[in-house]
Amino acid sequence: MRTMEPAPLAEEAFEVLREVCAKIGVDARGARLLRLRSNAVFKLRGNMAGGNMAGGNMAGGNMAGGDMAGGEMVVRIATAPDALTRLPVVVAVARWLADRGFPTVRPADEIADQPIVHDGRVVTFWRYVPSRGRPTTRQLGRVLRSLHREPVPPVGLRTLTDPLAEVRHAVEHRAEVLTAGQRSWLSDRIEELTGRWRDLDTGPPVLLHGDAWIDNLLRCQDGHVVLCDWDGVAVGPREWDLVHTYHGQRRFGLSAADVDEFARAYGSDLRLWPGYGTLMEVRDMYAVGIHIRNASGDPFSRQELPRRLDSLTRGDGHARWYMAAPA
Repeated sequence: MRTMEPAPLAEEAFEVLREVCAKIGVDARGARLLRLRSNAVFKLRGNMAGGNMAGGNMAGGNMAGGDMAGGEMVVRIATAPDALTRLPVVVAVARWLADRGFPTVRPADEIADQPIVHDGRVVTFWRYVPSRGRPTTRQLGRVLRSLHREPVPPVGLRTLTDPLAEVRHAVEHRAEVLTAGQRSWLSDRIEELTGRWRDLDTGPPVLLHGDAWIDNLLRCQDGHVVLCDWDGVAVGPREWDLVHTYHGQRRFGLSAADVDEFARAYGSDLRLWPGYGTLMEVRDMYAVGIHIRNASGDPFSRQELPRRLDSLTRGDGHARWYMAAPA
């Protein structure tokens, strides 16, 4: 993954990274910014300076389903407004799943007292997984089938009742990046879709990843895959995890064959469900929220937000969207 160009939001994240790492005795020199969306994600070089580490040594055993690169770590700096209330549960669930042998990234157990709160930002440290090649939608379908068979972990997981809550919050609190007309249209559309979501006849609640997109699946050096980015973990309808892949064909370049492979691997096809159309529209709206939240500080979000809003307001269900600036 290429390093992002410096930007105000990125510069702020780098400053938080340096200060937090200095505080706990981790060497942040040479850190690379891998991603800047709902989190600023950094790869550290793996050098410890001997600070506030649990026992001072690597703890927690092997990562389920993949390879570990010694002491190398990934640092995630959250931008979501509810990160402080959500991330302690995220860390606990990922560790619980890893201990059960589920293929997931594992929190860096040698860093004590996660998550770390610094200057209003919430920071977590994770084991780095060396990856090679692109995972397949077939692998994603198999992993999600296994996840949805897991019991609900004994932690205070939220229930997914309002998937558009963060978008609603962004519309209300990021007025500087939206016109008055856009805010009005978004508010009305969110209210409509929220009502339609509540009327969906979904299956029994399961343990959800919450953002089960192919980019959150890592293909390890040995060919196995692990799930990462558990920020959306919740209890709720399995359809919410499944729709991401179908939405990937609608907006992000996945093929019909990719979706067919996913459906076969999971064991059912969401396209046959009566609520499919509504769920796709909810997912469309969900995918706008991060760019409303980040547009004031991230050049790519400022570029992508008008593209997504234009296609939504025109009712264009097939316009191509992007996860990063086109090469």
